[in-house]
Amino acid sequence: MFFFEDLWQVLLQYLVEKTRFFSENKSFIGLSKSMTNSTCGGAESDLCRDESAAFVLKFIAMASILLAGMAGIAIPLIGKHRRFLKTDGNLFVAAKAFAAGVILATGFVHMLSDATKALNSPCLPEFPWSKFPFTGFFAMMAALFTLLLDFVGTQYYERKQGVNRTVEEQARVGTLEEGIAGKVFGEEESGGMHIVGMHAHAAHHRHNHAHGNEACDGHGIVKEEHDHAHAHALLTADEETDVRHVVVSQVLELGIVSHSVIIGLSLGVSQSPCAIRPLIAALSFHQFFEGFALGGCISQAQFKTSSATIMACFFALTTPIGVGIGTGIASVYNPYSPGALIAEGILDSLSAGILVYMALVDLIAADFLSKRMSCNFRLQLVSYCMLFLGAGLMSSLAIWA
Repeated sequence: MFFFEDLWQVLLQYLVEKTRFFSENKSFIGLSKSMTNSTCGGAESDLCRDESAAFVLKFIAMASILLAGMAGIAIPLIGKHRRFLKTDGNLFVAAKAFAAGVILATGFVHMLSDATKALNSPCLPEFPWSKFPFTGFFAMMAALFTLLLDFVGTQYYERKQGVNRTVEEQARVGTLEEGIAGKVFGEEESGGMHIVGMHAHAAHHRHNHAHGNEACDGHGIVKEEHDHAHAHALLTADEETDVRHVVVSQVLELGIVSHSVIIGLSLGVSQSPCAIRPLIAALSFHQFFEGFALGGCISQAQFKTSSATIMACFFALTTPIGVGIGTGIASVYNPYSPGALIAEGILDSLSAGILVYMALVDLIAADFLSKRMSCNFRLQLVSYCMLFLGAGLMSSLAIWA
């Protein structure tokens, strides 16, 4: 009898110890479905939790962000037919510099910061997320991939539009040799030299013009009467510029859309009016100037009206759709779960790399290192001021959102 009582006491003590073990280690048996505790950062948002007020604010956010994005991208698309807002005007260059500053600050200050916060969250296991700087690594890989995409896209469109200079020159030389077979030796040599060396000759003329006053207007070659070789060289340069604008506009939209989904989803799943209110103003401001920069690139690329409209609508609708999706899954989505944090951190890092590359290489460097900018001191001064102003204002929004 005493044996059974002792055995029963041992079993009870064993069960008590096991119950204490499982209660202290819920993740061991998969019971921690929600990780919104103080260590994971969820308790702070619960202080201002109001689902009904947040629901109304989300609809206001969708309308505000949609209108801001549509207005931003529509101005350069419609304004290219107006003298005041033409894409080759100084006002557009200065406004584009401001928008480039906004995009640069978005990548550095907002996206990278959010990615670091997500991937260093205490909700994630220490290994491997605390053992390696994944944020910078993913951003770097995204920038390098964007460079590769930029190069491959440019090569593809050059071949598609038939602006491969080597092939064209060989064809012209072959045609010339057939047409001048009956000419004297001196004329044949002169003609051949003229055609084969026309790009070097045009470059020589462009170099000589650069020392004159007309080069600063960007029209030195156009103003003078050049022969067929110069006209063809200029046409090829224009075609290559159009190709660059086509590639830049598509890659830039890829980067903008990828992070627009994330920020829209983040706003949509929030149930805190205190967090949503500043986000409405910040995202509307951010969406307007990102749309302006993208619309300027689309306008310069000279897409067909239907293609430009599709790209504009795709940009304007992405963030509001993200907000709508976030609102729909807010009741079941846990933004502090490991899967959500990893996905958000990686996507934010990739978006940051793309935006930083596009802002520095295809927006800022392309305009600020151009001959037009270097020859116009007033435009330089205004553009640099607008660039720093855009970056500063977008960075300051990180205080509230």
